[in-house]
Amino acid sequence: METENALEALAALAHAVRLAVFRLLVQAGPEGLPAGRIAELMEMPASSLSFHLKELHRAGLLASRQDGRSIIYMARFETMSVLIDYLTENCCGGNLCSPLAGCSATSES
Repeated sequence: METENALEALAALAHAVRLAVFRLLVQAGPEGLPAGRIAELMEMPASSLSFHLKELHRAGLLASRQDGRSIIYMARFETMSVLIDYLTENCCGGNLCSPLAGCSATSES
């Protein structure tokens, strides 16, 4: 994953509503949910939700498909996996990030 793509994904997730929508779609699994159902579950107007779905889609975190008159949105699990791999690789040299991983932060005096 390129740094620019990682930044787009992280920026998209750095909003409470978008993070909640993404989590909802992860929980829904690969079949996803129709936009109307997402709006209902999120208790928000479709027009507001549309903006957030667009941002998540643009960042590559969602896929969508037409199903009759509905648009079904699904989490792109592969994008999130690649993002986690990117963060792990660049955080701790490919090792799992934990206090025991030997990652050291440098500080300037």
